[in-house]
Amino acid sequence: MTPDDLVIASRFLAGLEQAVGTGEREAVLELLAPDVEWITPQRTLRGIDEVRTWRVWGSSGESFDFEFGEGDWVDHGDGRVACDVRQVYRVKETGDFADERRRRIELTIHDGLISRYEVRSVG
Repeated sequence: MTPDDLVIASRFLAGLEQAVGTGEREAVLELLAPDVEWITPQRTLRGIDEVRTWRVWGSSGESFDFEFGEGDWVDHGDGRVACDVRQVYRVKETGDFADERRRRIELTIHDGLISRYEVRSVG
């Protein structure tokens, strides 16, 4: 993993946290390759246009606040990196705990852009 890959991965995760909480996704989209493959448990999107118009961005942000706790990025070679993320959901009005999810995020980075994103539930 190059230092640039680590910066891109860290920026992506910070942007993803913002997008989940607010629906503001430009910080994520600017890091994606035009032909990005975006894989979630629900669906696979192909290309930046499909990712840009996906309706799920920030869908719970009106009711919940989010906290992301991230592990260290692990290098899998050939521009592939992964980290585990703990998502904590809190009721916006009270701050009470609502839910916790553990995810593994895997990215493939080429030429300074993310060409593949995959998120999976773990644990």
